[in-house]
Amino acid sequence: MPLQNRVDPYAAIHADPARGTFMGNRGGCFHTTDRTLKRTHWKSRQWIICRLDFKGRKRELMAPGKYTELFFLDEATALAAGHRPCFECRREEARAFKDALVQAGVLDKSASVADIDGLIAGEVQERLRGKAMAEFAQADALPDGAIFDWDGGAWLKLGDRCLPWSFEGYRRPVTAPTVSVKVLTPHATLGALAAGYEPDIHLSADRN
Repeated sequence: MPLQNRVDPYAAIHADPARGTFMGNRGGCFHTTDRTLKRTHWKSRQWIICRLDFKGRKRELMAPGKYTELFFLDEATALAAGHRPCFECRREEARAFKDALVQAGVLDKSASVADIDGLIAGEVQERLRGKAMAEFAQADALPDGAIFDWDGGAWLKLGDRCLPWSFEGYRRPVTAPTVSVKVLTPHATLGALAAGYEPDIHLSADRN
């Protein structure tokens, strides 16, 4: 039985056997001793995206009292769910992401990591609490790497195409629609993508 630790672009956490290409966490431990999730699926606003392997570290998944490990299909999925690159295991990407946020004008150069978390994870937490709504935009105008909801499913925007998302990978693309869609990727992260940050995207996107 798979653990409930796979994150979709809506920031919901599921039990699914498919393996992701990135892991991460949400600021601490929010699972019980029997490795099921507590009612609130985060501990703080420190929602990060980590490498699967770093300095040979090994750990038991969902160990008692330790942080709750989460897994993502790819970085685009994790970004849509409100996470950002880790400043320890993905330092180069984290710096590039912050620089893109500054270039986009959504963050001051002197801003702290906590400021980034407040902008991004903070927005998604408000949505999950029902206190905020996702923004709407025209699908074909979104930056590459953005994920949006269209007709009840999540889609990745790449060039003039969009690809349906699944835990196993992306499926056959279609031409990006010229319609208004609900954007899952947080507003600040959209700015970073538009400013040139290039997320790591699952190889299935290249096969389609």
